[in-house]
Amino acid sequence: MNPAKSRPCGAAFLLAQLGAHGADLFGERIAVLGISPPHAGILRMIAATPECNQQALAKRLGVLPSRMVILIDELAAKRLVERKRSTKDRRHSELVLTAKGKRTLEKLSKIAAEHEADLCAGLTKEERETLATLCRKIVAHQGANSRCASRLSKVVADEVEGLGK
Repeated sequence: MNPAKSRPCGAAFLLAQLGAHGADLFGERIAVLGISPPHAGILRMIAATPECNQQALAKRLGVLPSRMVILIDELAAKRLVERKRSTKDRRHSELVLTAKGKRTLEKLSKIAAEHEADLCAGLTKEERETLATLCRKIVAHQGANSRCASRLSKVVADEVEGLGK
């Protein structure tokens, strides 16, 4: 049997491999900020969501509320996030970025842009746009068929919007 012919090479396999590779590299890049990829996503969501609270954030990101508490506690311990009493409903707390959290988010945005450029360096601008369009099409189709993919669709939409800033 020819090893080259038995090696998986379909689009789904390649997307999964590239996704894992990209996620690993991104995690390595942001380690200098003292945060992990889940922390990075939470910081971006807090910055983009006025009056954000842990429960809504957990639901939006598809994270168990107990796990979200741990992640927010870690960010608070690093002085990147604060819990503040809601002015609209004093029974609830809102999550806000501290000054240090805002500076970290600025650095994170630069690292993310560099990561994107490095990961796609082998593509022309037009190829990158085509790839992004095709990936969004896959996400949209999967979103129609799966709860997890639906969450992914929301997060991808937020990330695409964030990259344009």
